Amino acid sequence: MAKPAMTAADHKLVSDAVAAAEANSAGEIVTIITPRSDPYHDVALMWSALAAFLALSALEIAPGAMLSLVERAFGLWAFDWTPRAIIGLALTVTALKFTVMYLLMRFTPLGLWLTPRFIRNARVRKRALTCFRVGAESRTSGRTGVLIYVSLDEHHAEIIADAAIASKVAPETWGHAMKAMLDPLRAGQIAQGIAAAVAEVGKVLAEHFPRSDDDTNELPDRLIEV
Repeated sequence: MAKPAMTAADHKLVSDAVAAAEANSAGEIVTIITPRSDPYHDVALMWSALAAFLALSALEIAPGAMLSLVERAFGLWAFDWTPRAIIGLALTVTALKFTVMYLLMRFTPLGLWLTPRFIRNARVRKRALTCFRVGAESRTSGRTGVLIYVSLDEHHAEIIADAAIASKVAPETWGHAMKAMLDPLRAGQIAQGIAAAVAEVGKVLAEHFPRSDDDTNELPDRLIEV
């Protein structure tokens, strides 16, 4: 799973946006980007098991047709299909179907395409929450951290706020930041999208948590790739 090709200029763009947003607020913004939030091993196993089951079912439903197909494929003439040979064929076909499907699910775009959207969204949310707890939650004196998390393969992003912010800002307030981010992301402008979201989040933070004279920078401004 390759990391996104973020250049030094991309990192600077996001870091500068975070610094500018935090200049007028006591809030702290953390930005994280990842190629994919989950390997979806369980989903791959589920589809692989289904493929193996369907192959075995086809042999049970139409054994004559399946055996004839194998005979033609391997050039067999009047092959004696003993019970042992049929069981061996069933095991071989089942194992092949399972293995091929698992490899397709794990190492091609098919895997993500066959993963239901609600599962993808839930896994992104779970990973975002983990990153938030490690990198932002309760790590500021006023509990004013905000995480902007982008998962590229799933085409999904999350904005999660620490307790002090969540108590004053309704979740739907982040909709403007999401829209500002998603439009450039769809155009392949990853850094520009994150920077746009940072700017919108900064506006909300400046309104509810204006910067004080003794405010210090408690969390890193840089874009984090995981």
